[in-house]
Amino acid sequence: MEIDGGDLKRHLWRDLQNQRDALLSKLEGLPERELRLPRTPTGTSLLGIVKHATNVEHGYFGRTFGRTLEDPALVTDQQQADDPQADWYATEHETAAGVIDLYRRVQAFADETIDATTLDTPGTVPWWPERRNVITLGRLLGYVSLDLARHAGQADILREGIDGAVGWTRPDDNVPQGYDWPAYVTKLTAIADRF
Repeated sequence: MEIDGGDLKRHLWRDLQNQRDALLSKLEGLPERELRLPRTPTGTSLLGIVKHATNVEHGYFGRTFGRTLEDPALVTDQQQADDPQADWYATEHETAAGVIDLYRRVQAFADETIDATTLDTPGTVPWWPERRNVITLGRLLGYVSLDLARHAGQADILREGIDGAVGWTRPDDNVPQGYDWPAYVTKLTAIADRF
């Protein structure tokens, strides 16, 4: 069955939205400190992942197509130059609710770009090397969805480490119910110990 361009755009757009939803679901029900606390040796936090995703979507679905969202909460080029990790953490002046709200505004802004263009509409990614910085909306939808999927996966692992919550968008929505996880971990540890 062949999917026409309009259907393909809807499918790609839906995939992007699914990744957005999965990422945001990992923040639900946690207090501010848990969302901000660095969970890896490189400082990755749940809220930081969302702030990064916000700026990624703004850049790819905005500047790439000659659009900008004037919002002082977005990380500026100067802030990024001063601190290459500026889009990976919430400052003391930002709240979790504010970062999430900004991400939703950026999603709406990105959706306007997606809605107003076709899959073969070209854009130019200003921060990519000139030899390969022209990309179509179709390729960009796939690229950003994959990037968000990677970050949603990071968020899955971070959230499980915080309170044991697992699942795609809701606790336990795609894992076996009633499974003996401690026994499973013991089994896998025993296998690993043989090497």
